[in-house]
Amino acid sequence: MSRSLKKGPYVDPRVLNKVLKVKASGKRQPIKTWSRACVISPEMVAQTFLVHNGKDFLTVLVEENMVGHRLGEFAPTKKFVRHGGKMAKDQEGAAAAAASAKPAAASPEKKK
Repeated sequence: MSRSLKKGPYVDPRVLNKVLKVKASGKRQPIKTWSRACVISPEMVAQTFLVHNGKDFLTVLVEENMVGHRLGEFAPTKKFVRHGGKMAKDQEGAAAAAASAKPAAASPEKKK
């Protein structure tokens, strides 16, 4: 369910204060945050955030086209390993063996 329009977007005040402090100091240090629900505002453009994904902090560099999205959208919480199981590994191993067994294609020599 979306947030009421009269309330406006949720921007965590602590994150916004950190952004304003970093901009005032002129340093380019990343801002560490656990606030994944915080909506990216125009003041946050060109800032680097370390967004917590439940285990690690992932680096997110905010660009203009990210305004209006939430910080958590750019820090995935699940790591994709791969589909399949033993059969997929066997097929992958067979394909790698076949590729390494093929001799390099001989380049055609130029005739003078």
